[in-house]
Amino acid sequence: MSVDTRQTPAQLDEDELRSLVAHWRAANYLSVGQIYLMANPLLTEPLRPEHIKPRLLGHWGTSPGLNLVYTHLNRVIKARDLDALCIWGPGHGGPAVLANSWLEGSYAQTYPDISRDAAGMARLFRQFSFPGGVPSHIAPETPGSIHEGGELGYSLSHAYGAALDNPGLLVACVIGDGEAETGPLAASWHSNKFLDPVDDGAVLPILHLNGYKIANPTVLSRLPEAELDALLRGYGHDPIHVTGDDPAVVHRAMAQAMDTVVDRIAAIQRAARREGVTDRPRWPVIVLRTPKGWTGPAEVDGLPVEGTWRSHQVPLAAVRDNPEHLRQLEQWLRSYRPEELFDEHGAPRTEVLACVPEGARRLGATPHANGGLLLRELPLPPLERYAVAVDKPGATLHEPTRVLGGLLQDVMAATAGRRDFRLVGPDETASNRLQAVYAASGKAWQAETLPVDENLDRHGRVMEILSEHTCQGWLEGYLLTGRHGLFSCYEAFVHLVDSMVNQHIKWLRTTRRLPWRAPVASLNYLLTSHVWRQDHNGFSHQDPGFVDHILNKSPEAVRVYFPPDANTLLSVADHALRSRDYVNVIVAGKQPCFDWLSMEQAKAHCARGAGIWEWAGTEDGSREPDVVLACAGDVPTQEVLAAAQLLRRNLPELAVRVVNVVDIARLLPSAEHPHGMNDFEYDGLLTADKPVIFAYHGYPWLIHRLAYRRTGHHHLHVRGYKEIGTTTTPFDMVVRNDLDRYRLVMDVIDRVPGLAVRAAAVRQSMEDVRQRHHAWIREHGTDLPEVADWTWDG
Repeated sequence: MSVDTRQTPAQLDEDELRSLVAHWRAANYLSVGQIYLMANPLLTEPLRPEHIKPRLLGHWGTSPGLNLVYTHLNRVIKARDLDALCIWGPGHGGPAVLANSWLEGSYAQTYPDISRDAAGMARLFRQFSFPGGVPSHIAPETPGSIHEGGELGYSLSHAYGAALDNPGLLVACVIGDGEAETGPLAASWHSNKFLDPVDDGAVLPILHLNGYKIANPTVLSRLPEAELDALLRGYGHDPIHVTGDDPAVVHRAMAQAMDTVVDRIAAIQRAARREGVTDRPRWPVIVLRTPKGWTGPAEVDGLPVEGTWRSHQVPLAAVRDNPEHLRQLEQWLRSYRPEELFDEHGAPRTEVLACVPEGARRLGATPHANGGLLLRELPLPPLERYAVAVDKPGATLHEPTRVLGGLLQDVMAATAGRRDFRLVGPDETASNRLQAVYAASGKAWQAETLPVDENLDRHGRVMEILSEHTCQGWLEGYLLTGRHGLFSCYEAFVHLVDSMVNQHIKWLRTTRRLPWRAPVASLNYLLTSHVWRQDHNGFSHQDPGFVDHILNKSPEAVRVYFPPDANTLLSVADHALRSRDYVNVIVAGKQPCFDWLSMEQAKAHCARGAGIWEWAGTEDGSREPDVVLACAGDVPTQEVLAAAQLLRRNLPELAVRVVNVVDIARLLPSAEHPHGMNDFEYDGLLTADKPVIFAYHGYPWLIHRLAYRRTGHHHLHVRGYKEIGTTTTPFDMVVRNDLDRYRLVMDVIDRVPGLAVRAAAVRQSMEDVRQRHHAWIREHGTDLPEVADWTWDG
């Protein structure tokens, strides 16, 4: 065993040690029972095959180490009256956390039928990884959790997000050594450069090294202690190592380590808060090395199990059919001496619970893990304060995200005292034109500063790190503990968090079915620097597919918006920031964009989600339109309006309807999405039998997928991004992808009956302009004057 020599020796007496070990034994017993048993929970009779679950699912290997951590967190929380939360990183540590929640009583408080007695224990065992029961990993159903254990890599960023603006909170984070190999976790170690010891809480990483993943050794567990120590010190941490397999020795060492780290954290915070120390602190980290599958079967079928990868899941796999396995399981369970841990009614004995805190101090009962209980309304000012004046459509231009920046600045200022709003993004706040927020809060930064630096602030609430994973993790942890935020990102690179947002959406969908989970603020994305204006960065920065990914997810939890101008962006952002339990994706440009709608019109249009822009079309109400020009997105909207203008000039007899879609889910049937239109509404807006030319911001097939059941789907023709991009002029991007105004006019001529012959000359003139465009940009490097200087004159 190795323990840092600078620690103050722990003062554990024998009674306290015995109680800690008893609690740990009880948690281990309950963990094994959940994996194997569906009856006979207290072993009041010899174990028989019918007591065993027919399908053995679960993970034993990480559970003893998690139980050790839970036991010692209990001790230090109770002894020091700490407000604490724990993030359990090892993916399938569900048995351990459920066992401890049951022991402390928070589980029965949440689920009264899982009582702290033999009957409740039997239900606890049976429900685990059983049809109609609970998952094998730490999930939304688990009291005290904000971290979905089904995917690895995000625990540490979640922990830091939970600690931000929570100055009285200690967030422990158990990091599995398999998880430690992931890229997102590796980047998360740098979060300590953003944690303010004055206004934020503390994060205590506990790196649990048990040596193996499913079938292979883990990298960090095979590093010599000195090398691992140097790595963690390089990250800016002060490591304390606890190593061993003798329970009494490890418990003493772990108690000593926990006392030491809590003392150091208190000293860091005291120095910053009372003495004005501004040096970046070296926060402590515990490195815990214990055997995988500790206290389980040492050997099964002649092969070593404890301390090897074979203990990862179910060490004894054939218990129902193999009498020797059944004998070993009973021996294993009885080795914990359950009769000493639980009374004749199945309730935990007093000694087992001696270390357990009470009330909201219990890890399974902390309100920080049910953040909706702590959530306050965001003080959003009236939108009219930021609205751009629109006397007539298309007469002025603004940068939509810059206009939004004014609103976010005031939200940041209004939350300065309560500190419950953050803006996160990967080094792009100013690039995305949101830099007005710096007037209310700078960028969080605890590392070295230089005279040339701008807007860095030790107490800042704008978070920038060039790791989309870390940004996402910070914001998720922040939201799930009862605060508000916005994630601003380049559209193409938000794909890096595809898998993370999957997990968050699944979390939200599950929590909606748990009445004890209070709604939390929505996860809001602002995607800008988008595909149509990444002409300067080129093909690598051009990908609008994140919305496709999002719209594959649970309809009750996802929303996607394409505001076409500054005022509609304000309206959509206001709605998203007020919402609960959604993932909202807003796609909006940062480049100058025409202003189409007044604030009043924008609010009404966004409330509809999709609507006719009568002023843009040539319908007169006396007959049905000949063609519908539909659009979603700022650049497609401009191209549709330019096409409508060309049609008015060249084919004035044509009845053109212009439809703009802000809420893309409106295209879905109402049975498929809460925002969807029924067939009557859809056919009234887009018609059942007229050609619809749809200019869409992203990949065209998404629109077809959303509308494939509609009567008029075979009349629907979609233009969008076709994965053709480069470094070129802005208009050339739309031409290359056949989204330009001239191509749209040609599409109308091709699809409206009778126009192919009658309007052949008009079509030819459109093609001529496209050809002239190609020659022009290669000679001049700029767009055609009639495009660059285009204005709406409707």
